[in-house]
Amino acid sequence: MHMKWQRFQYTVDEFCDVIPDGQKADLLDGVIYVASPDSLEANDLFFFFGTIMRMFAGRKKLGKVFGSRAAFRLDERNAPEPDLAFVRAPRLGKVRGRYFVGNPDVAVEFVSPDSEYRDYVEKREKYRVSGVGEYWIVDVSIKKVTVLRLDARGRYRDVKQSDGIFRSEVLTGFWFHPEWFWADPLPDELDTYNTIIAAPITP
Repeated sequence: MHMKWQRFQYTVDEFCDVIPDGQKADLLDGVIYVASPDSLEANDLFFFFGTIMRMFAGRKKLGKVFGSRAAFRLDERNAPEPDLAFVRAPRLGKVRGRYFVGNPDVAVEFVSPDSEYRDYVEKREKYRVSGVGEYWIVDVSIKKVTVLRLDARGRYRDVKQSDGIFRSEVLTGFWFHPEWFWADPLPDELDTYNTIIAAPITP
């Protein structure tokens, strides 16, 4: 379960000071939520999808993909750590040692039983307000992927699958099958990457 730190409020710098390196946590409205260890299934899923995203973004020179210990300072009291996050290349200069100043361009969360409300409600709103272009929610327990895209009015709109896949407008040219996440065993990372590269799809 997540542990909620019992103190009135923390700043982002205090959050970075008190949370040890390697411990996943979120700072939301000044409150620290510390994550319990991942299940082995969640750990495998993180490395599978993170590897594919990182290879794609890096080889296409689009930007960088960060893992779950990267904090994004949205304001003085909010610094979520998405499970995966993509930042476009022109914005990479906003890294300030212990955190990234500003929002990611894409945030990905893998839902766990204790993070469900935060992922679907609290983080969704934080990401929307801060301008996260796309928010991908992967919920293995119900075998559902939700892809949200920010519109011109600053509202999130549900992105519908086309031919069984989701296409990203932010991580340009990247696409994925939701069925990859439910496979047992998970697909091979390199084979999956090569499939994406062999059939580039743009929105």
